[in-house]
Amino acid sequence: MFQSWSQSRYKGKQVLLGAASLGALCVLFFAGCTKVEHRHGEQRSNPILTSDVRQAIPLSPAAGTEHRAVMLQHLETIQVIMNALVDEDYELAKGLTETHLGFFMHRQAMANQQPGNFPPAYHDLTMAHHAAAEELARIIPTKDLKQILPQFNNVLKACVACHLEYKLRSS
Repeated sequence: MFQSWSQSRYKGKQVLLGAASLGALCVLFFAGCTKVEHRHGEQRSNPILTSDVRQAIPLSPAAGTEHRAVMLQHLETIQVIMNALVDEDYELAKGLTETHLGFFMHRQAMANQQPGNFPPAYHDLTMAHHAAAEELARIIPTKDLKQILPQFNNVLKACVACHLEYKLRSS
């Protein structure tokens, strides 16, 4: 009897975290692919009905391709972290958060890219993203989803905030 209760509890956690993961991925996909009209500090209008006024980051085609790869890696990492949380593999979730989303990744990106090509406000948003990831990594060892999920949401908010403001220059 205990085993079936434990299995149903585990399945319930899987469903909850799976739904949260799907929702988070949808938000990230939607934010990166929609047309938006939002500037920092202004009220947003309906992103479906407005033109894309995000600021383009002036990167060469090669640097743009590399930057896009980093953004896709972030998205994939978010999904793997969520899956690790579903599987209650907190050590993996923490390690991925630190190495792929935290300040370690920021230092790697700065070494490989030309920071001068990025607007200062973009840098501020990336720092907020990395700080949110570091805080998530700090919270994960508690194994308390009531603490972990809100911080995971803060990481997603940081991703979305940047995607609402910036885009890669069209080639």
